[in-house]
Amino acid sequence: MCLSIPGKVERIEKSGKIIVDYSGEKREAEMAIVEVKEGDYVIVNNKIVIERISKEKAEKFLEVVNN
Repeated sequence: MCLSIPGKVERIEKSGKIIVDYSGEKREAEMAIVEVKEGDYVIVNNKIVIERISKEKAEKFLEVVNN
């Protein structure tokens, strides 16, 4: 089983790839399925954005995981 943690889209590069910030750890992903903009919260699987979620949902999830 895999647990995907929400991350915040920090920037979108000209190549279409995005940089996602996971509480200070930055990773690259592709938005081949879901369109996003900077500041959105996303769920990534295999370096592909599979879902955009609300800030409130992301914060609640992170609060539960970090406690």
